[in-house]
Amino acid sequence: MYESYFGLRVRPFDLTPDPRFLFMTAGHREALSTIEYGIAGRKGLTLLVGPAGTGKTTLVHAALERQKGVEAAAIYLSNPTLTREEFFQFLAFEVGLADAAEKSKTLILRELRATLLERHKAGRLTALLVDEAQAMPDELLQELRMLENLEVGNEKLLPVVLVGQVELVDRLRQPALMALKQRVALRSTLAPLTAQEAAAYIAERIRIAGGDVAKIFTPEAVAAIGESSGGIPRNISVICDNAMVSGFALDEQPIAVATIVEVCRDFDFPLPRLTATARVGSAQSTAGAVAAPPPPRVVVQAAVAPPAPRVVPQAAAPPPLRVVAHAAAPSSPRGVAQAAPAAPAPRSVPARARATAQPEPYVSLSPSILGLQMPSASHLPKKLVVEPTPEEAPVPARSSLFRFSLPARVRGLRSLFVRMASR
Repeated sequence: MYESYFGLRVRPFDLTPDPRFLFMTAGHREALSTIEYGIAGRKGLTLLVGPAGTGKTTLVHAALERQKGVEAAAIYLSNPTLTREEFFQFLAFEVGLADAAEKSKTLILRELRATLLERHKAGRLTALLVDEAQAMPDELLQELRMLENLEVGNEKLLPVVLVGQVELVDRLRQPALMALKQRVALRSTLAPLTAQEAAAYIAERIRIAGGDVAKIFTPEAVAAIGESSGGIPRNISVICDNAMVSGFALDEQPIAVATIVEVCRDFDFPLPRLTATARVGSAQSTAGAVAAPPPPRVVVQAAVAPPAPRVVPQAAAPPPLRVVAHAAAPSSPRGVAQAAPAAPAPRSVPARARATAQPEPYVSLSPSILGLQMPSASHLPKKLVVEPTPEEAPVPARSSLFRFSLPARVRGLRSLFVRMASR
């Protein structure tokens, strides 16, 4: 479909296992060597595990392809979800047993051993490879363990390779399958690709197909594919194949990050962190270039000086009060006239002090301010006058009973009220 547009001979990212496009990392080389050694060395049970899509089946086909040059017959079981009877029927058919043997398990086992011994004497090898072994029923796993008993001398007549996902390891830890786990002679594990290996995987498959990765994907797009795929080769192939279809439809070459993001969104893959530079949904040019996002707007604000603290002037402390109290004359017995008390003699103030003295303010005080209890009117003296000094100008008092001058002799006035209250 898009081969001629990108200058390719074949599609490089088909999902069918093809040994031609096998990308050999260090882990894949080790796994392939383990499979070949387990088959050629007749080591019994070989185990290959790894996450789904890491290339286990492709490795198995590569191992089978390499066995064509030698006297070997590899039996490949791709769907192990069979019953016990179906499994032995499949085994008898692949080995080439007579049809009559399929009617009985006993006949199958007897003729299978005879056929394997004959091939062993002729120098020919027969091996059984089971793919997707994590889906194999427990009863079939037990049958595989019994087939491992077919041996001559110190060599196995039917080497078995179990290929499956990591769940297979958990199943082999079960007590019922512990005997099968003990028969595992070789084991290898495949891991996801690193970022550098993912980029090399894409470049290698495009090179084998006759193209140039630099003309098909931008470096940012390659990095985004490796990140969104999680390093799983199958996911990488899915993203690349669909991105090339989109690039062909949009006349986009090389394919940019925006197209990769759209493909990842369609297939529910994790979006790459490079989407900040892709700006999905923005207008793209006919050449497929993604417009760079506008630079962020920087607003510089002038620093505002904080307001000066508000100073509230405090009122000056009032001058001390001066209270001048005149005691009333003692009352006389009834019927006796008393003369009016003589006016107090004016206090002599030196002329110099009188010239500099300032008039003092007047306030009215009530008994509650002094902390006293007001006596009743019957106990009050006949005459209680508090007069200012002659040199001071009087001001109207708030109370009709008391008038005070400042500064006050509070202590003496309080004693006066105490004596009045005791009468």
